[in-house]
Amino acid sequence: MRRIGIMGGAFDPIHVGHLLVAEAARDQFALEEVWFMPSHLPPHKRKAGVSGQMRLEMVTAAIAGNPAFKPLDIELKRGGISYTIDTMKELQRLHPDIRFHFIIGADMINYLPKWEGIEELVRMVTFIGLQRPGSMLELDSLPEYIEEAVCLAEMPLVDISSSLIRKRIARGQSVRYMVPESVYEYMIRSGIYAVQQGGTD
Repeated sequence: MRRIGIMGGAFDPIHVGHLLVAEAARDQFALEEVWFMPSHLPPHKRKAGVSGQMRLEMVTAAIAGNPAFKPLDIELKRGGISYTIDTMKELQRLHPDIRFHFIIGADMINYLPKWEGIEELVRMVTFIGLQRPGSMLELDSLPEYIEEAVCLAEMPLVDISSSLIRKRIARGQSVRYMVPESVYEYMIRSGIYAVQQGGTD
């Protein structure tokens, strides 16, 4: 079966940490591709600050130079709360020849027992967990049926988050090189997050 990674999230905005995580997972688990999937309404986070279309456009711009990275708009098209179990059921129906690997950070690994439909989800996907600065992996504390579905990957520890980027912009600080240059230019052109050329450089 083909091995495909799924990188989900709000991507509000997508940043270089997302790309490092995806590449680390792709490399260490021999994934054919990684699909970047912006959520419509994340179950555990606040509503994204910009539209789904803009977040998808930033994702598309960020990954344009890597043929192994693809944008996926399945959750944006479906609307509503973006429960992973619903998405993976749909993806398995559309792609029965693919074994999906869902890429998440250490903070979300610890939260897996609270995911909607997790008992079914662990039979459908392999979770690839990557450690982030300040997050502790506690696999031993997970139920055994979840622990068996989680694989760990190493990645460079880059302490960047979308919320940090938004806060820096609000304070008038630079975010250049924290996001891909194509995303930085998109933010300037569109005026989202109140980024203005010269104002955050």
